[in-house]
Amino acid sequence: MTRGVQFKRRMQRLLIHLILIIFSIIMIVPFVWMTLTAFKTVTEATSVSPFVIFPSQWRTDAFTTVWNNMNFLVLYKNTLLLIFFRVVCACLTATLAGYAFARLKFKGRDFMFSLILFQMMIPSQIFIIPQFLMISKMGMTNTMFALVFPGIVTAFGTFLLKQAYMGLPGDLEEAARLDGCNIPKTFVFVMAPLARSSMVALGIFTAVFAFKDLMWPLVVNSSANKMPLSAALATMQGQYQSNYPQLMAASLISCIPMIVIYLIFQKQFVEGIATSGGKL
Repeated sequence: MTRGVQFKRRMQRLLIHLILIIFSIIMIVPFVWMTLTAFKTVTEATSVSPFVIFPSQWRTDAFTTVWNNMNFLVLYKNTLLLIFFRVVCACLTATLAGYAFARLKFKGRDFMFSLILFQMMIPSQIFIIPQFLMISKMGMTNTMFALVFPGIVTAFGTFLLKQAYMGLPGDLEEAARLDGCNIPKTFVFVMAPLARSSMVALGIFTAVFAFKDLMWPLVVNSSANKMPLSAALATMQGQYQSNYPQLMAASLISCIPMIVIYLIFQKQFVEGIATSGGKL
């Protein structure tokens, strides 16, 4: 390998790392700004001239105020339960439906799958009114079931798992059937374990979407004790004026569950995203 080729590759690697560093800085700036604002006074947070970057004195008043005024333990519980039930329901229904669409032949399969693709093309906000009417008719407003209801089934998850099962070799199913496995046993013991990485990716996407879901909790719940973190933060935003240090402090406290989940399942996060080829 000539020196010119080595130099060219080094420059390409340097350019790639430089671009990644720049984009990383751009992505982390909002989080850093939120942290700095949480320790400022209201005057410093809203000051334009002069523009205040660092607080003159690092105050913790905003954290104390929001912790005393908002029941974060209940909000944490509601948010974690919302994430847990949505992830479980989405992975369970998506893997069953994905396997059926990918491996089983039945009448109307292509038409039903086209309906799923059609649902993916429609904005989710269109379904809010019908879903609210269904929850209202069942008398389940202001409940955990109401929060989980839109995530029981997922068109995106069904499509993702269908593609995962289609990528598996058909010889595995034939070998399992020769060994005496029926369709349920083949699915549970042979095919589902091989689609584990795609299910992990779906769980990651579902957890993130559930954590930042804002509109549906505000629509279906009016009780403060049934709100997740995202909806509770939205109630702090004033129409004309907001206490930005308190809002940023509450936002920092609200980030704790996802940070802890990421630290615990960091390996699964990376594997799931890399395997699925998706991005958050």
